[in-house]
Amino acid sequence: MNKLKVAILEDEVPAARLLYSMIKRLRSEWDVFILSGSIEEAVKWFGENSHPDLLFLDIQLSDGNSFDFLSVAHPSSVIIFTTAYDQYAIRAFSVNSIDYLLKPIDEGRLSEALVKYEMLIGSSYKQPDDYFNVILDSLQQREKRYRTRFLILGSDKFQPLEVADIAYFYSENKVTFAVTFGGQEHIVDLSLNKLSEQLDPDFFFRANRQILLCIKAISHIEPYFNGKIVVFLKPPYKNQIIVSEEKLSSFKMWLNF
Repeated sequence: MNKLKVAILEDEVPAARLLYSMIKRLRSEWDVFILSGSIEEAVKWFGENSHPDLLFLDIQLSDGNSFDFLSVAHPSSVIIFTTAYDQYAIRAFSVNSIDYLLKPIDEGRLSEALVKYEMLIGSSYKQPDDYFNVILDSLQQREKRYRTRFLILGSDKFQPLEVADIAYFYSENKVTFAVTFGGQEHIVDLSLNKLSEQLDPDFFFRANRQILLCIKAISHIEPYFNGKIVVFLKPPYKNQIIVSEEKLSSFKMWLNF
């Protein structure tokens, strides 16, 4: 088999390096490289470089999820998804063109995925015309139960906090806060990345690195410089919420514009 270009798009550096070392151990002749786990930077890279033959794509990236990346970059690569949640192992992951790997990634399972890829390209495989529609539709229709409440530590006891009462989550100094529609703040022991995976994407959107907002909390939207927009929430967030031009299309799709 000719030397192949293989990219890893993963926001956790240790996980990316581990996957890199396993691939090189199994296929030392392949050209393997790690991309930034940022959607914005990855979209820019795919716009300026020839696409790799094979892409290992993490479901949850540092500033959004793989849906945001795919809907803008449209990579020509064959995709193998990586995820920590088996609920993501849905229809899109089992069609001929792609596979998925659960974290922590098992080297034996990785070897099976590589063999499957080699069989595909060795049989004159051609991506179907609806390749991206299948992936994007499936990512939007994830068959999983989403989190409905949290257990929050109060002054002297734990108390439930319903997701339906939360307007947005934000991160500050590596601490995650949940803000209710009534303006109360609670510390949540989960990162925004983990929350993005556990909350229903029909209601919550990762606007940027700092905030994950509920659609019901949006007060209004205003245009900003260079194709960006500013989102205003109720109750208000203390900082300006800017959605980049790269994320704007997925944001509009989320809002059903």
